[in-house]
Amino acid sequence: MSDPADKALLPAGMSDVLPPYAGFEADARERLISSFVGYGYERVKPPLIEFEENLLTGSGVALYDQTFRLMDPVSQRMMGVRSDMTLQVARIATTRLKNAPRPLRLGYAGEVLRVKGSQLRPERQFGQVGAELIGTESPTGDKEVILMAVEALEHLGVEDLSVDLGLPTLVPAVCQVLGLDEGVMSRLRLALDRKDDAGVSALAGQLGGRAEKILLGMLSATGQAEDVLGILDGLDLPAAAQAERTCLSEVVKGIRAGAPNLTLTADAVENRGFEYHTGVTFTIFSSAVRGELGRGGRYRAGNGDEQGEPATGLTLFMDSVLRALAGPVSPKKIFIPSGTPADAARTLRGEGWITIEGMNYDASPENEARRMNCTHLLIDGKPREV
Repeated sequence: MSDPADKALLPAGMSDVLPPYAGFEADARERLISSFVGYGYERVKPPLIEFEENLLTGSGVALYDQTFRLMDPVSQRMMGVRSDMTLQVARIATTRLKNAPRPLRLGYAGEVLRVKGSQLRPERQFGQVGAELIGTESPTGDKEVILMAVEALEHLGVEDLSVDLGLPTLVPAVCQVLGLDEGVMSRLRLALDRKDDAGVSALAGQLGGRAEKILLGMLSATGQAEDVLGILDGLDLPAAAQAERTCLSEVVKGIRAGAPNLTLTADAVENRGFEYHTGVTFTIFSSAVRGELGRGGRYRAGNGDEQGEPATGLTLFMDSVLRALAGPVSPKKIFIPSGTPADAARTLRGEGWITIEGMNYDASPENEARRMNCTHLLIDGKPREV
C-alpha cells in the first residue's frame, strides 16, 4: 500500500490551494475581470494546450525555454502547454475575430504552466488575469490599459501602487544607424542591462562619440517619469529615437491626467523581460509585496513582427496580487439544525448567509455549529451568534 503522505507530495513549484484561499483567489479573479468588463473588454477562453507552432513562433519564441511540450496521440503533432496567455489571445484576435471592429478589447483569466520558476516567483503553475487592446497605434491605448489595471487593483484593495515605464525600442532606435556587428551589440546590451557606465565607455571606439554620449545619458535616465523625459529631451537623439521619446511622453501625460497621485517611474534602457515588445512597456508594483504584480506593453499581435496588428497587453500575476491583499474574510456561516424546513434555509441563503445543514439528529446543535466553524446558529427561526 502507498503511504498517504506520498500522495500529498507534489512536483517542485506546484501546490494545492485549500479553503478559504481557493475561494478567495476565485473571487479576486472575477472582480478583476469585472473591472475590465467595465472598460469594454470582453472575455475569451483559450485552450490550455495548443499546437507547438501556434505558441512558439513569432513573439512566442521568447517563451520557448519555459514551455512544456508533448506529443498529441491523435494528430501525432507536437503540442505545448501554455506558459503565458497573451499570445493566445492575440491569435484569437487575428484569426477567429479578425473581422471584428478595431480596436478590439479582450480579457482573460486562467492558469499557466512553466518549466521553471524564478527567485521571486518559485511557483511553476499560477493564475493570470489580463487584457489585450488590439488594433490601435495611439498612445491613448497604452494609457487606457495602464489606468485600467491600476483602477482594478485599487478596487480589489491593493494599496501603494506604483508603475514603472520602459521603452525597450529606444536603444535600438539609437543604434540602428551605427551598423554595429552582433558581438558589439551583445556587449552593449549587457552593459546597459547592468547599468554599467564603464562597460559602455569601453565600446567608445565602435560606437562613436555621439552615440556614446547619448547612451551614457540614457543610462542616467531612470527615476521619476517626468525627470526621465527631461533627461531624454536634453539628448541629441536621432529622429527615430525622438519619436519613441515623444510616444513615452504622451503616455505619461495621459496617466497623470487620470491618476495624478500615482507613483510613476521610468527607465530608458530597461529591456529584460520585454524582448518582443515594440513600444512603451510597464511593470506594476505595490509596497505591500515583493516582486511585480503585473506587466505589459505594446507589441505586434499575430505574426509577432512588423506585419502583425499593433496591440497593448496587460498580465496580472494572481499569486503576487493575492499576497498584496489582507487575506480572506470569514463569511457569515450559519448552522441549520437537522429537520429545519428547506424554505427557511433558502431564505437565509437569499440574504447572503452560507448555510451548513446538520447531519446528526442526536448531536448538540451548539457543539456542531462550533465544530463546523460556523459563526451563527439558527435557533427558533432566528440567527444567533455562536
